[in-house]
Amino acid sequence: MYTFDREAYEKRMAWYTSARFGMFIHWGLYAIPARGEWVRSDERIKKEDYMPYFYEFDPVDYNPKQWAKAAKEAGMKYAVLTAKHHEGFCLFDSQYTDFKSTNTKCGRDLVREFLEAFRAEGLRVGLYFSLLDWYHEDYPHYGDKHHPMRDDPAYSNEGRDFGRYVEYLHNQVRELCTNYGKLDLLWFDFSYENENAVMRGEAWRATELVNMVRQLQPDVIIDNRLEVSGEGFGSLWECNPTPYHGDFVSPEQIIPPAGIQDKQGRDMVWEACITMNNHWGYCAEDRFFKPAPMLIKKLVECVSKGGNLLLNVGPDAKGNIPPQSLEILGEIGAWMKRNGESIYDCGKAGMEKPDNGRITRKGNKLYYHLFESSVGPMPLMGLQREKVSRARYLATGAEVSLAGDWTSANYPDVVFANLGPDPVLPDPVDTVLEITLKE
Repeated sequence: MYTFDREAYEKRMAWYTSARFGMFIHWGLYAIPARGEWVRSDERIKKEDYMPYFYEFDPVDYNPKQWAKAAKEAGMKYAVLTAKHHEGFCLFDSQYTDFKSTNTKCGRDLVREFLEAFRAEGLRVGLYFSLLDWYHEDYPHYGDKHHPMRDDPAYSNEGRDFGRYVEYLHNQVRELCTNYGKLDLLWFDFSYENENAVMRGEAWRATELVNMVRQLQPDVIIDNRLEVSGEGFGSLWECNPTPYHGDFVSPEQIIPPAGIQDKQGRDMVWEACITMNNHWGYCAEDRFFKPAPMLIKKLVECVSKGGNLLLNVGPDAKGNIPPQSLEILGEIGAWMKRNGESIYDCGKAGMEKPDNGRITRKGNKLYYHLFESSVGPMPLMGLQREKVSRARYLATGAEVSLAGDWTSANYPDVVFANLGPDPVLPDPVDTVLEITLKE
């Protein structure tokens, strides 16, 4: 019987719930067709028609030190790279396949370089590993829910040995956990159900897999997608954790309306993974980028609900993070340099969301994130005046006085901040007030 050790769990999660902000990096052969990471599945591309991308792959501009610098300057504390996505192409030098970056024109172990560069910047490192594999001959083809050849009866599953594929999966995970130093995160993706097969949990020999990972990387944090996909919360949420339970819930392209609580009402650790535009992998025609002010507010929203934000970039075929993404990261970083204290180590305030923004909390400090100006003094809902030690602008440290004029006197139960005669907030995106409460 598996026994969940909550104390050990909370210990390994401490850095993660402190970090709050990370970078997701989706990169592979799909950067060449530049129509997103699912292009082979979406367009039913046969293996022989996809292989020219393998022979062409040569990211001459790949410089993970620049990626790491961009992540750090954006205020991110960790990063996760797709060591292998669903296409089956490995960015690392696996001894179990020829379908890997070291066999392309570039001839480099891209995972190793990524890990070294990001560690050098003081960032925590993680690797994404797809449970699916559209290249491997033993992975189900015809009738599978996602395989590119799912609709073509010429790709019968006769002679395919799924057990042999799962052994291959375990071998590659063992390589990643053995040959690349300390990993902080392992991001498996994803479990699902076919018409006649359940591709979840023990279909991947998940207990054995996680036991191996924990033996090799005892402090690593693992997501919940050995059990579920973006939908569903997993066995830790059920309050009946399996040996392969996820350490965090991984909502995708959505921020939970009220955070995530387990069935007993306890707050769970979660991370919203969000794209900057509408694709994870590079898509040349996708110019629908979320502006930096929006993403700053989404980061604040995640933290105010007790979660992390994993924000994606999709480098192009030459290894460059798109300029739009770099510009957005730069704007986020400028805000984080002034206001990062309201993000790191912070979480839910235990107070209702105010009309004009959000609140994050760290110990006896409340951070009022003001998204909208007020007419007259700024109401700080949920505060009691006698419990306030001081109020400051977080970005500058300048004192903010509490209002006591006749306009606010009619509302004695509300604390108001006097922000001066300018009706426009100092930071039009998010002005943060740091309220220190009396101990």
